[in-house]
This record gives sequence, structure tokens and C-alpha cells, in this order.
Amino acid sequence: MPITEFLEKNARLYPNDVALVEVNPEISQKRPATWREYSLIESAPGGKYRREMTWRDFDTKANRFANLLLTRGVKKGDKVAVLLMNCLEWLPIYFGILKMGALAVPMNYRYASDEIKYCLDLSDSSVLVFGPEFTGRVEAIVDQLTDIKHMFYVGNDVPPFADNYSEMVNYCSSVAPAVEITDEDDAAIYFSSGTTGFPKAILHSHRALVSSAKTEQAHHGQTKDDVFLCIPPLYHTGAKMHWFGSLLSGSRAVLLRGVKPEWVMRCASDEGATIVWLLVPWVQDILDALDAGTITLNEYDLERWRLMHIGAQPVPPSLITRWLGVFPKHQYDTNYGLSESIGPGCVHLGVENIHKVGAIGKAGYLWETKVVNERGEEVTDGEVGELAVKGPGVMKCYYKNAAATNEILKDGWLYTGDMAKIDEDGFIYLVDRKKDVIITGGENLYPVQIEDFLRANEKIKDVAVIGLPDERLGEIAAAIIEIKEGESATEEEINEFCLGMPRYKRPRKIIFAEVPRNPTGKIEKPKLREIYCGGRLVEKQIKG
Repeated sequence: MPITEFLEKNARLYPNDVALVEVNPEISQKRPATWREYSLIESAPGGKYRREMTWRDFDTKANRFANLLLTRGVKKGDKVAVLLMNCLEWLPIYFGILKMGALAVPMNYRYASDEIKYCLDLSDSSVLVFGPEFTGRVEAIVDQLTDIKHMFYVGNDVPPFADNYSEMVNYCSSVAPAVEITDEDDAAIYFSSGTTGFPKAILHSHRALVSSAKTEQAHHGQTKDDVFLCIPPLYHTGAKMHWFGSLLSGSRAVLLRGVKPEWVMRCASDEGATIVWLLVPWVQDILDALDAGTITLNEYDLERWRLMHIGAQPVPPSLITRWLGVFPKHQYDTNYGLSESIGPGCVHLGVENIHKVGAIGKAGYLWETKVVNERGEEVTDGEVGELAVKGPGVMKCYYKNAAATNEILKDGWLYTGDMAKIDEDGFIYLVDRKKDVIITGGENLYPVQIEDFLRANEKIKDVAVIGLPDERLGEIAAAIIEIKEGESATEEEINEFCLGMPRYKRPRKIIFAEVPRNPTGKIEKPKLREIYCGGRLVEKQIKG
């Protein structure tokens, strides 16, 4: 059955229950909106803007957008791009696209104009839905978007080249369109992170979406009483597929627009969040704010918060040790996935395996895993190889890119490009990205291992290790280190700290600078290589 049937079931069973909440702490003034909105906490910094939607309203809005698309000549199999910040309109638009048999094409909100055009062209999109944050970027290329037949704008001050989404959707039928959709039908095109150039388009079926929902609920046990606090961007498979656990259970989800520690804690407290998905930098920021006293736990009611989980990047064990020291009652889980494997859950730690913090876990619900050498043979325990996964959430292909598809899909297995090893208990540990391995003097160095070691230094906020060219050794390891605010460090201090590592693993260069991360928390190592591989290094001492 297609994923849209779960929405329709919730609308029947829980029509008046709240399905979605949007909280935006940056907005202090109310603005006109279709759904109920009010300032929840007037005393909060800047006020708090909040909107909510019931399951019936959610389904109705999705039906109306589906019918709007049909009235504009959009057909089953057409592609509709979505370029929005997280907001209450996001998911009804997404489900409206699916309900009429089109493919949803979520787009990264960081895309520049040329990237927007590239992805629209690559995906063969004929419709673009966008919000006010993107007006300038879209306007810059609007004359070049010859294949885009319709543009819908979500917000006030509608630009002249687009139609008013809110105005037009209200005149459309609220009855679900009579379009037959099967599990094997194409459902969505997502884009790779594009950290090595322009992104690739990843094609998924309705079966993959449903499987991700089942995997998520099997891992985290969402019930009707849960409240999921969702902060990462909905264009990414991870955020949306974690929310699918709320969809299956008919429970409430809160979209928080902003990542400041006080906003996360306040929202979790006010909304009674039970499950919060965080990225590594946000966990770090919350713990640092608690250490600095800029937020204090006694300001919040967090009794309902039962699970904190992390995905999208390697998780330093020392960070989770710190978190559990502050929140000893929390369950914790790590989730590993790729957009090519429909986001979260192809590997997960499991809340019962807290003693294995540092591992990404074992094969997730409905998934298989193996670690192989360059010949495709499974390696022995403790040996490093490439992680491959197999399950119903594997992508159909890279859209219009058979060569790239054939590189990573082999006999139904998705070769992830991540180097990993398995311990004696069958738990998988990420070692690094295959392309990020540093070969120095014939030895393989895995940057994640060095980064995990350095993060144990109390002065270090973030760190990234990359390879720099070296005439004698081929490559040497360089550590880009971001120091916590209010702290200072020198190269000599860091080198002394690194004496705890084997000599060949120690970084040969120490660079004090900010560590850039993308919206899903992944370190942007290609950007760092571009900056530093030319040999220009920054000062060897920096004060926070």
C-alpha cells in the first residue's frame, strides 16, 4: 500500500487530534495564516510563533493540493519540486504530490541559483513550489526555467512570476483524487549531498517509503502518546523518514525552526517531547551551554523526554558519555542510513545496546548488511572493508545516470562507500568514508578515528581530519580544530595531547579554524581540502 494511506487512516481515526505543530522562536509578531496560531510563551526571547494542524486538516490540505496539480495538467509520473524551509505547509504539499501520482522532488534549502536550476533540470521537474526565503534565487534564473510550467509560492508578498499557493489551494476539492497508486510506482527523487560536485538524483518507490516507516517504528516504538521533536530539514530523507514513525502511530510531531540550545530545550519542555532527533553539533552546543550556565535544567520540564537519537554522521562516544551524564534516564540510539537507502535505519544501534556506544549497530529491521574487501568478499571480524546494505529501502537507481547506479548497486546490494569493521559480537563500527582514507607512507589512516580521539580534549568543540599532499609520504594527516568559545590552545598543546595515539596516526599539521558542516551535520571535507590543500595555513594559535 502507498504511504498516503497511512495519512488517510489517521484522518479517519483521529480527525481532531493534532498531527503537526510548527514553532518558530525567531518570529515575535503573529502573521495571517490558514491554521490556528498563537504566541505560546510571551516571555521567551523574541516571543514564540506557533501553528498547529489536525490530522483531518492535514489530509484535506494534501487532497486540495493534489487536485490543484490535476487542474493544472500535472499527470501521474510528473515531477514536482519542493523548495521550502521547514513549515506547516511542507508535509501536506509533499503528500498532495504523492496522492495524485506525481513524484515529490525535495530540494536542499542551501542550493544557490545554479544548483536549483541544475536539480530541476536533472529531475525533469515541471512544477516548483517555493517559499519567501528563495524568491531572489528563483528570480535570478526564472527566465532559464523553460521546462517549469507552474510555480506556486507559499507565503506573503507573492512574486509576479508565481501563483499564490494558499489562495489557489482553498478553491480545490478536499476529496482525494481517484488516482491508482501501487507500491512499485515511483514516489520521490531525493538528491545526494553533493559534497563532491553537483548532486545526483536518487529515485525511490512507494514501497521504499513504506518500508522506512515500518523500520523507524520498529526501532523506536512510537505510540499514539509520543511527541516527536523534529529539527533537521524535511528535504532530507532522514528527518522525514524518522517522522514516518509518527505517521504510523498517529502521534504528534513538532517542527522547530531553529537550533539554539535554549530553543531546543524550551520547545521540548513546552511541547512535552518524548523523542528528539539531534545532530552532533546540536548535542555539543546543548552540553556546552549547560556547562557554561547559559541554560539550566531546572528551567524546563523534560520528564516526558524518553529517547535522544542521532544520525547522519559518525558519533563520538565521548559525546554520548557526556550526554548520559546529564540525562541518565534517556534512552539513546544511533541510526545509520543514506539517501540511497531511504534515510534512517538500515543499520542502528538499538536502545538496548548502550554498552556498545561507538558502534553504529547491526542490520536494521528489514535490512541485511555485510562488510567486503575490494573483491567483494566478506572480511573477517576486525578487518576493515566497505559496508554494503540490502533491503526494501534501497533506491531504484540514480535517475538518468546508469553508470553511477552500476557503481554502487550490485546484485541488489548497495555499496555505501563507508569503510567499516565488525566486532566479535557482530556490531558494525564506521571507520571512515572510502574516499576520505589517508594513505601516508603506505599506511592507511582513518580520519574518524583521529577525530574521535581529539574530541576527548575538553577545549575542542569540533575537529575534521583531512589529507594534505606530501612529496615524501604521499599524504599527511592535518587536523582542522575549532576551539570552544572562551578557551585557547596552541599547536604544542594539541601535539602533546596526541601523544596518546600511535605515532603514525598523529596529525602532522594542526590548523585552528571553523569546521564547516552541511545542514544534516556532515563535515564538508571537500570544502576544507579546497581551502587547505593549496598550502595556505592559518595562525597556529587561536583564542575563543
